[in-house]
Amino acid sequence: MTSEIEKSLKGINFPANKQDLVQQAKKNNASQNVVQAIEKLPEDKFKSPTDVAKAWGEERRGM
Repeated sequence: MTSEIEKSLKGINFPANKQDLVQQAKKNNASQNVVQAIEKLPEDKFKSPTDVAKAWGEERRGM
């Protein structure tokens, strides 16, 4: 799923907040599963794709 999220965020400028990520994913025609996964991320300001991947990993582990 992480690679799907990376593809769905192609073209986004960082820093970005969660709403920016959701909008970019929808713009890139991401699947509903990917959009829902992004919507579960914290409301943080993401400085880079690495921040998004870290938040995604923590969310999956229930942290």
